[in-house]
Amino acid sequence: MTALWLGIALLSLLAIAFVLFPVYRASQQQANVEPEIDRSSLNISIYQERLLELEQEFSAGNLDKENFESLKLELEKNLLQDVDDTEQTSKAKLKITRQAVVIALLLALLMPVLGLAVYGKYGHSQELQQALNQPADPFNGQKPTIEEAVAELKNRLVQEPENAEGWYLLANTLMGMQDYTGAAEGYANALKYLPEEAEQYAGVNGQYAQALFFANQGQMTDQIRAEVAKTLAREEFEITALGLLGIEAYERSDYRSALEFWGKGLINASGEQADSLKAGMRSARDKLLAAGESVPDMPELAEASIQLMVNLDPSLKDKVTADQPVFIFARPVGGRMPLAAVRLTVADLPAAVTLDDSLAMSPEARLSSADKVEVIARVSTSGEPRPVAGDLSGTISSVAVQGQVDILELSIDQVVE
Repeated sequence: MTALWLGIALLSLLAIAFVLFPVYRASQQQANVEPEIDRSSLNISIYQERLLELEQEFSAGNLDKENFESLKLELEKNLLQDVDDTEQTSKAKLKITRQAVVIALLLALLMPVLGLAVYGKYGHSQELQQALNQPADPFNGQKPTIEEAVAELKNRLVQEPENAEGWYLLANTLMGMQDYTGAAEGYANALKYLPEEAEQYAGVNGQYAQALFFANQGQMTDQIRAEVAKTLAREEFEITALGLLGIEAYERSDYRSALEFWGKGLINASGEQADSLKAGMRSARDKLLAAGESVPDMPELAEASIQLMVNLDPSLKDKVTADQPVFIFARPVGGRMPLAAVRLTVADLPAAVTLDDSLAMSPEARLSSADKVEVIARVSTSGEPRPVAGDLSGTISSVAVQGQVDILELSIDQVVE
């Protein structure tokens, strides 16, 4: 921080020098100028001397009257021209007055003052101070435990209490550690400093309600209801808040309401959240069916799975070894990204395989996200999933993902060219 203020001081001195140096230089030049002779008087004296000489020449008969008058007129013109040039030169001189020096000094003093005032309003001296004082590695190159990392994060938030992102990170970490009271406090602080118009506000508010719910042993309170209502007023499909309402409804055996809340939350859910909501919905549906009640069709709960029996054509067995990998996967028809995949070896064949969402390559690309797929089994001679010449493969095209009840036969019977 000392280096910053030293740099500011040096720049301020440089700015002052830019203002005062021209004034100083001009005053020095003015002081070193020798007193000027009155040029107008000198020109008049020269004129009078020349005129006297002309009159003497005319009296002596050396000049006639016409030449005398002509030379006298020329002499008068020269005198007028010299006087005019002298006045112009005098007017063009810059004079350093006391007032000019005072103004220059005031400007020089105001420049650093105004600069510091602007920096104080728009600068980030406090943030810079914190950054300079922050240790580069508080753990000295050692991998911290989760407890040490949490303690360090808490210390940082003491220094930066308005860091909404830091509070949110702390709250998420404490939720994973099942410290629900601490997590609720972290979410509350994140909401305190997060702008209400922020896109993430509703989601954080929903997580705050969830932390309060778990901290209260899974029991609803007026405060939790208020936070859930506040969340859904901002985002009617917020998953966490709807999930809490579904849990509460399920616990009081209101399975239809639970289905409604969870089904609404499923609209924006994906990955593990979607799986959890679907599991809850299936349980609520089964409860209703067991009680003899009718349940509407719920296509979103249809299982996405494909059952296969994979085998190797006997005519190709001499082209492979038992330890070579076999990649079995489903991908969109005409697509390249696998939606579900499993790895076996030639020694495992023939093998029964079920492809479903649990074998997804990523949460965003699941088997249930497609209506129809093509299923491929490939013996890799290179050991890599990418096909190369000499690999062996088999394919079944246009397989329906939903409602598939038959076990499909997939034979590896082709050589990749």
